[in-house]
Amino acid sequence: MGVRFIKISVVYFVIGVCIGMAMSMTESFSFTPVHVHINLLGWTAMTLAGLIYVAFPGAGETTLAKIHFWLHNIALPVMMIGLALLVSGVEKAAPAVAVGGTLMVLGVIIFAINILKNIKI
Repeated sequence: MGVRFIKISVVYFVIGVCIGMAMSMTESFSFTPVHVHINLLGWTAMTLAGLIYVAFPGAGETTLAKIHFWLHNIALPVMMIGLALLVSGVEKAAPAVAVGGTLMVLGVIIFAINILKNIKI
């Protein structure tokens, strides 16, 4: 799972950088929260999780790692599309942000459980 995390994190990195460039070119920074969250949760967090799973393959090949991967990759797009709509004035998008955010927290908790359970000193 580690390599999958790293590969998908690069996709989020490209998306985050493109959002940043678009904001710079238009001098409109209303999508800053989307840019930041994609870079933090998509690029940085997923890269670090991937590196941990590569370094500790016993944790990376568990069912918990697979659940973490899918929760993270379902939650982040739902949350970011909802957030983009929300900052654009579509207040009805708030539930998407809440659902995506909740799934993201669950994914992070599963990651933590996996690490604490499967990485031994």
